[in-house]
Amino acid sequence: MTDCRILILGAGPAGAAVALGLRRLGYAVSVVSEWRRFKALEGVSVRVLEALRGAGLHHALMDAMLPSQRQVIWNGQQHAQNVEFLLDRQAFDEGLREDLRLAGVDLIEGRVLSVQTSAIGHHVDVEGHNAMHVDFMVEARGRQAPSLGKVLRGPETLSLLNRWQGRPGAMASAVESLEDGWVWMARRADGQCYWQWTMDVASADLPGKQHLLEHCHQRRQASIAARAFFGPDRQIDVQLHARSSTAILSPQVCGDNWIRVGDAAMAVDPLSGNGIFQSLSSALQAPTVINTLLRKPDRAVLAQLFHQQRVEQLFLRFARIGRDFYIEEQRWQEQPFWFVRRQWPDAEATHAEADFSALKIVRAPVLHNGFVVEAEVVVTTDQPMGAWCVQGVELAPLVRRLRSEPHERVLAGLTAEQGRMVRSWLLAQGYKPA
Repeated sequence: MTDCRILILGAGPAGAAVALGLRRLGYAVSVVSEWRRFKALEGVSVRVLEALRGAGLHHALMDAMLPSQRQVIWNGQQHAQNVEFLLDRQAFDEGLREDLRLAGVDLIEGRVLSVQTSAIGHHVDVEGHNAMHVDFMVEARGRQAPSLGKVLRGPETLSLLNRWQGRPGAMASAVESLEDGWVWMARRADGQCYWQWTMDVASADLPGKQHLLEHCHQRRQASIAARAFFGPDRQIDVQLHARSSTAILSPQVCGDNWIRVGDAAMAVDPLSGNGIFQSLSSALQAPTVINTLLRKPDRAVLAQLFHQQRVEQLFLRFARIGRDFYIEEQRWQEQPFWFVRRQWPDAEATHAEADFSALKIVRAPVLHNGFVVEAEVVVTTDQPMGAWCVQGVELAPLVRRLRSEPHERVLAGLTAEQGRMVRSWLLAQGYKPA
């Protein structure tokens, strides 16, 4: 155990993943969190479940139901695209807390009232608890985390969630594109129904708050897909919750004694349905960054650079994936919602054509044996931060030699498995054996 006290603000997937990673490194960790204030359902893919399992969040997965085929109504066409698991976020959050308890993480229930940060630590006030003084702080409160300066924002986006109790029935989910946005629909086997409408803030023509529920009801009744999905049953005790879905990127995500992870670092468009995966993507490697900051302070700049670049590249990647989904909808290209989202964040291809001759070898931060170190990496179209190793084999020396030597000689010393994996990577980068 180290004597350093680490406090994580937020017990969502990102905060929980960082806590478990730090415990494995021998750190004492406390997590401050308050319970979710509204019921919510989230659709996740198989890779989200795999990422949660890889992070050690096994109890959180216990609420993952059997997969259901997700219906997609997009660009005037209807088809079943992929499977989706529906997670009850309140049960999921309880599972996260159980994983933390079993790992020996100190759980503190309460609302964070204030945080004062200095070069020597952090003073944190939590409602109902004594003030805490900690050495290192992890900001994982999602979109609710206070901003640090001017954030990079995508098109201003609002999501209106309606939830009600319907009849028990088959579990299902669906996505439908509309002229002024898109809708996600879900129904659990116990009859809980969810309808979330995501729209453009600048062009939305919404009535006053007291009329929003009726407005949403009218929109559902006007949709053939929604009527077919939910059926004719009366919608009982409909609840309304509004939340921002605007993509945001924090200008600073790491300092000498603090780090931001998950949606507190970057939050992207929910269209791809992998919000938890995106949140975990910036959190899984944070324990190694923190370990470097605390135990190798001479590498602080390198560690901070790694996390900053990692978050920025993930943000752009996910933003471009969302843009490409919007481009697929051709019917309303000039409508405000679609017009701006078809062009943001830029015009760069999500997956550029591979070109072996364009590969660059540079020195960059990488993760090795629990620390951030500097090494030669190969910068590719899909890996702008650089690829270091494949199956334990450093790539930069191989790429350098392959420019003047036959591949049989360069790869001769590798094991069968290493050779298979390295050849696959080289072919993906456009390498063509002579």
